[in-house]
Amino acid sequence: MVQFPDSLPILSFEHRLRSRYSETDKMGYVYYGRYLEYFEEARTEMIRSMGVRYSTMEKDGIMLPVIHSEIDYRHPIYYDEEILIKVHVYTAPSVKLVTYYEVIAQERDQLCALGEVSLVFMNSVTRKPCRAPKYLLDAL
Repeated sequence: MVQFPDSLPILSFEHRLRSRYSETDKMGYVYYGRYLEYFEEARTEMIRSMGVRYSTMEKDGIMLPVIHSEIDYRHPIYYDEEILIKVHVYTAPSVKLVTYYEVIAQERDQLCALGEVSLVFMNSVTRKPCRAPKYLLDAL
């Protein structure tokens, strides 16, 4: 079960998107695996809003692979619904970045899912963990 920390987040970001027909399953729900793609999109846009791009980190030899993900599904999301994804970061990253997510169906104002994703900063040459880049920490 996804457990949000009790403290206030040091960073929060909201990202909106609309569910597409190609993302739904035979039951008419957004396919469960798509939620991780939504999380990635929201996380990427959060980092971009800080003035940092994933592509810059990659050019600097830093990768950010997912090492843990967890999702609690509460209510389905249907085709063509506007979705609000709230991303929260509670602690400054050192070697690991932990992000938390709330997925809300806007028209229904209904919490549909909670998520947690942990990523590790990794040197792309050595494939070993490394520290978060200073420019990312400064942007926090």
